[in-house]
Amino acid sequence: MLFAIHALDGTDGPERRRLNQPAHTAHLATAADYGVRIVTAGPLVEDDGTTMKGSLLIVEAEGRSAVEAFTGADPYLTGGVWGSIAITAFQKRQG
Repeated sequence: MLFAIHALDGTDGPERRRLNQPAHTAHLATAADYGVRIVTAGPLVEDDGTTMKGSLLIVEAEGRSAVEAFTGADPYLTGGVWGSIAITAFQKRQG
C-alpha cells in the first residue's frame, strides 16, 4: 500500500534542517528495516523554488503502523524540523 507523508517545517526550520540533514539522510537509508520502501521523496519549497519549507515522501508499506514507526524515528521529527505531519494512504492513478 502507498502512503504520502506530508510534513511542514516548524519554527527555525532552515536551521534545524541544516543541523539534522545528515542524520535524516542516514535514516532514509534504513527504510527497509521498518518494512518501508521509499518510492520518491524530496523537500517542499516556497514559490521561489529554493527555500525549503517541508518534506514529501511517497512510501510503500504493508500498513500504516510501519510508516508511523519509520516517520516517528526520523531525525527531522525528533530534531524538531517538522512542525506538522500528515500520513495519508495514497492510490496511484498516473505516473
